[in-house]
Amino acid sequence: MLPEISRSMLKNAAVLGLFAIVTVGAVTLLQQGTAERIQAAERAAQVRALGEILPAGSYDNHLLDDSMQIQDRLLGNKSPLPAYVAIKDGRPSAVILQAIAPDGYSGAIHLLVGIHADGRVAGVRVIGHRETPGLGDKIELAKSPWIRSFEGKSLSSPEAEGWAVKKDRGEFDQFAGATITPRAVVGAVHRALQYFDAHKAELLATGGETTGAVGDALESRTEPAGATVHSRAGSAATRDELQTNEPEAEPQGDQP
Repeated sequence: MLPEISRSMLKNAAVLGLFAIVTVGAVTLLQQGTAERIQAAERAAQVRALGEILPAGSYDNHLLDDSMQIQDRLLGNKSPLPAYVAIKDGRPSAVILQAIAPDGYSGAIHLLVGIHADGRVAGVRVIGHRETPGLGDKIELAKSPWIRSFEGKSLSSPEAEGWAVKKDRGEFDQFAGATITPRAVVGAVHRALQYFDAHKAELLATGGETTGAVGDALESRTEPAGATVHSRAGSAATRDELQTNEPEAEPQGDQP
């Protein structure tokens, strides 16, 4: 009786082992077969997102191939994120920075901020947020044209006090029932312009250098300790944990 039980157990174990080997092999083959297509789809999505920032014909390079890793308190990132350099006829024409507004209503708001070589905003897009549907999500272009109000703006137009929502005596509209969300985005775009102004020479270096020497130069000038968060014009606060500390919840309604 015991030998029969042993043979049965061995047989079952062998069947299970064979099944596990076949399953792992199938999953591995499927992953290998789809990895390239997934990577290509992700790259195409990135290209589309960047293409919304800069108009067609304003650059002739592949933006994903001309990038640098940047970390700076003005951009709100605790770890390096890629910035993309647009090149036209061999000369840098614009830069697309990734900026984070840590003080959104429901947490951090992630942005792409395109800036022309002359310092004017080419465009801004939201690439990640958790704002309230129907209120704060109007920062999305699909929900409202509000995000386009940054186009053509610069550090000098408007002046520093104008970089705030109208409720804070600035030039940008807020949303009915929601002020914190647009206030956070305005502050993040303004800080991105300040970063561009401070690092313009490195950012607009010849495209072929952006992933090497220029990236090193930028990294050596970062300021990772602490971050300045402007929630409204003329005021600032220090926040050491930009991406981990969540802001206090905003009361319902259009509150100061």
